[in-house]
Amino acid sequence: MGIYINDLRGLVVRPTLEHLHEWSQTAENLLLGTAAQESQLGYRMLSNNHGGLGIFNISPQTHLDLWDNYLVTDPELASLTRGLASQQLFLKNPHGELITNLSYSTAMAWMIYKRHNLQLPSYANALDLARYWLNHYRSRNHVAHQTTVNDEHAMNEFAQNFQQLVLRKDKNIAA
Repeated sequence: MGIYINDLRGLVVRPTLEHLHEWSQTAENLLLGTAAQESQLGYRMLSNNHGGLGIFNISPQTHLDLWDNYLVTDPELASLTRGLASQQLFLKNPHGELITNLSYSTAMAWMIYKRHNLQLPSYANALDLARYWLNHYRSRNHVAHQTTVNDEHAMNEFAQNFQQLVLRKDKNIAA
């Protein structure tokens, strides 16, 4: 059983993006679509494929890379992000925060996208979001994961998950 989409949107994703001064409808939808694709909105919190963690299926390697090679270059953004983590648990088990702390994992998922200086449009449909996910998230977060699924299939799967889980529509998207 996953997380109810309206709760995830209103109680986690939107407030986290607002905390980071990054909210837009497209950014919110991109993160919700990512959670739908990566974990079926929290149905799976641990990936058997590449060891990804939490609703965004972020690998420990990606998590470390974000801190060591991206957030280190922007102290203000690093501080805002670190402020979402638990005070003591983060020091004991930083990767565990990706599973147990929804705001922190949302911020880290956003960092995967943000590090590429994306210029998101004010509106993006499901296939547009799938393209962002494929080009900036899957390819960067699943480095150790060898996939046999072609890109078009992966994008269609993302779009279908977005329609069914985020928009809660039971119809397929025409490609």
